[in-house]
Amino acid sequence: MAGTPRSASSRRAPAKNAVGAKAGTKPARRATRLSVDDWIDASFELMATDGVSGVKITKLCERLEVTKGSFYWHFADIDKLMEAIADKWCDTQNDTVRGLKGLETVEVEQRLQIMAELLIDQRTWAVESAVRDWARNYGKIADAVRELDNRIFEVVQRSLLDLDFDPDEARLRAGILVYSGIGFVHARGSLPTPSAAEVHAMFELLTRH
Repeated sequence: MAGTPRSASSRRAPAKNAVGAKAGTKPARRATRLSVDDWIDASFELMATDGVSGVKITKLCERLEVTKGSFYWHFADIDKLMEAIADKWCDTQNDTVRGLKGLETVEVEQRLQIMAELLIDQRTWAVESAVRDWARNYGKIADAVRELDNRIFEVVQRSLLDLDFDPDEARLRAGILVYSGIGFVHARGSLPTPSAAEVHAMFELLTRH
């Protein structure tokens, strides 16, 4: 089956009619070998529905339609997978931080519009909620979350200063906006989910003189 440990040099072309020659032989479900990123992406999908604790080898194999041998071809154990997931998430957040820095050159109204859009993606909320729970017990993730939150706060505060709010008012309103965003993530599933229109209305309310 694709995904099992097997070097390219050891592969041989099968004899004619060798594949499926026996009655009842099932064909391989996948024609190509999975990559590390395939496993990580599938893990994020599980996180979005089942949380970090839901990332299990058996569930991943069922989702990807492969055997456990495919998993162990890439990872020694589940802990190594979780380390790879953490690395990928931190890299993604570093890209996000760099993107936020780039927003400083964008017109302030458009800047706030872009940030409002970030709060609307429901799948992002689901993964973010799982990752923030994970951060309670994983220092590397906690550091990345902290850096991202602080950078978001800085960009929002800078935007409000650019809208001519005084420093104290800008800091207060930035706090309300950022804490609201974090609250949306943590309250997912227990409180009514704000619509895109409601998120935009909140931004408009808190950025209006």
